[in-house]
Amino acid sequence: MASKSSGDESLRLCVFDLRRGQTEGQELDKILFFHPADLDFSTQLSVIGLSEGLITFTRLFSPEAACELIEAERHSHVFYEAEPDIWMVMVVEKNRETGAIWRIDALRRVLKEVHSLFVMFHGSIRALIEKEPTGGLTRSQLYPFVTDYLSNLFVGKKLQLPTFRETLRERGTVQMLTLARDTALEVQSLVQVLESCAGSLRSHSMILFQDLLVSSTLSSDDTVNLFTFAVMRLTSSALSPGESTWSYLRKGAGSSEISSKSFSAPLGSIDSLHSGNGNNMHHVIRPLQNDKWTKGKDGFLITDIWGLETGGSTDSAIPTVWLQQTQERVYLLAYQYKSLTLLLLMPTTAIVNGDLSVSAVKQQFIEDASLRILKVEEKISRGWGGENAYHVKGYRYLVVDNDMEVSRASPLGKVTTLAKESLLALNQLRGEVDLEKSRAKRQEKDMEICIRAKNNAWVIARVTRGKELYMALEKASDTLLDTTDAVGKFSNRYCSGAFLMD
Repeated sequence: MASKSSGDESLRLCVFDLRRGQTEGQELDKILFFHPADLDFSTQLSVIGLSEGLITFTRLFSPEAACELIEAERHSHVFYEAEPDIWMVMVVEKNRETGAIWRIDALRRVLKEVHSLFVMFHGSIRALIEKEPTGGLTRSQLYPFVTDYLSNLFVGKKLQLPTFRETLRERGTVQMLTLARDTALEVQSLVQVLESCAGSLRSHSMILFQDLLVSSTLSSDDTVNLFTFAVMRLTSSALSPGESTWSYLRKGAGSSEISSKSFSAPLGSIDSLHSGNGNNMHHVIRPLQNDKWTKGKDGFLITDIWGLETGGSTDSAIPTVWLQQTQERVYLLAYQYKSLTLLLLMPTTAIVNGDLSVSAVKQQFIEDASLRILKVEEKISRGWGGENAYHVKGYRYLVVDNDMEVSRASPLGKVTTLAKESLLALNQLRGEVDLEKSRAKRQEKDMEICIRAKNNAWVIARVTRGKELYMALEKASDTLLDTTDAVGKFSNRYCSGAFLMD
C-alpha cells in the first residue's frame, strides 16, 4: 500500500547532536545514528550539514519556509527535534511515478514514534550522552534499535513509508475497542484484580483484544508507546506470522535487506558499557527484534532479549520500560489468553528492595485473574463484529482525538476501494490542515475545509476542540449541501455531535 524505497537511494535517516562536533576535524562526533550505516562519511556529513543549515533557517523563519527551500530538489527533508539540540532527519526520494507522495507530518510522526519507543526502553538520548560523553554508549543503543524499527517497515524486500494511500491512518494514536456496558463493567473489575496482584504497591495495567486497546491505567503518552510496542511484538496477531492486521505497525516480518553493518555502531562504539536498560555490562538490548517472544505454558509471554544478569538473578530477564508520567522504570509482565493480551507493570525498585517477588506476582495473577480473563475474552469475542466492525456504509473516514491520543478509521479493506484521485485529494487536504495547525502554534483553531476531487468526490476536514475528522464521499451527484448534511449525520451518530459546525 506504500511505495518502495531502496536502502541507499530512497531513504536516509540520521540522528545528530548540535552540541557536539563543532570543532574542526571533529565533525563526525555529532553523528549518533545514520542509515544506511555503510554510506561514506563525506556523504553523511553532507546530509547533516545541509540539515543543520535548514534547521537554522527553520528557527529563524518557519518549518514551511525551510521545506520550500528544497521543494524543487529530488528529495524531501523531514525534521524532528527529538530532544533539545538532538535532531532526527529523514531524507526521502520523491517519486511520483510509484506513488511516493509524502505528507511531511506523517513522516515526522515516524521519527517521533521511533524516538518515543527508544526512550521507553533506553531512556533519553541526552541522558545516555551525559552518562558516557564520547557518545559510544548512545550509538551502541541507537544503531540496533533504529535498524530493528526500520526492519518492521519492510514487506518482502520493499521498505515502505506512509504515503497518500495511508492518509486515513494516524500514527502515534491508539485504536480503542468499543465495549457494551456490561462488558465494560467486567473489564473494570478485571483491572482492579490485576493491579491488586502487586499487593499494596502501585502498579499499572493495559488490556488489548487483538490489535485494539480495551483498557489502560497509564497516561496517554505512556499508553501510546506501550500500545505501539504491544501491537508490533506482543499481541496474538503479532505472535502469529501471516495473521491479518489492520494496524500500520506491522507491515511485514522484517527483512534481511538491511545491512548487518547497521547493527554495529561505528565511530568508537564501546560494547563494554552497559545498555542503560539493566545491569548487564556486555549485553546490548534489542527489544524490537522480530520473532523473539513466545507464549509459555502458564500463559505468560517469555523472551531472552533482556538476557540474564551475571549474578544469575532470574528477574533480570524480565523486560523493563520507562514510564514518562511517573519517571520510573517498571517491569513488564505480558500474559495472553486467546485474543486477549494483558500487560502488568510494577516498579523495579520494589523487586530490587525485596518488597515484591515476580514469581509470587505471577502466581497471584493466575489464581485471582484467570477466571475473570476467560469471562472477559468470551464477552468481547461474542460482541466483536470482526475487521469491518467500524465500517460505516457510504463513508470513508478518520476521527482523531488529540487530547486522548485516540483514533478510529474506516477498515483498511474499505479504504482501498477509494479512487486514487480521492486519496490524493485527502492527502492534500490533510497537508493544508497540518499547515494551518503549525501556523496557529498551540492555539486551538476550529476549521472546516471541503475539496472537490478530480473524480467529483468530496473530501472534508473538520477540526474543533482538539478533535479532527477527515472524510471522503464518492457519490458524484452529491452537492456541497448534501455533503455537509452527510457529515452532520455522521457526527451526530458516531461522534456525539463533536463536529457540528455553526
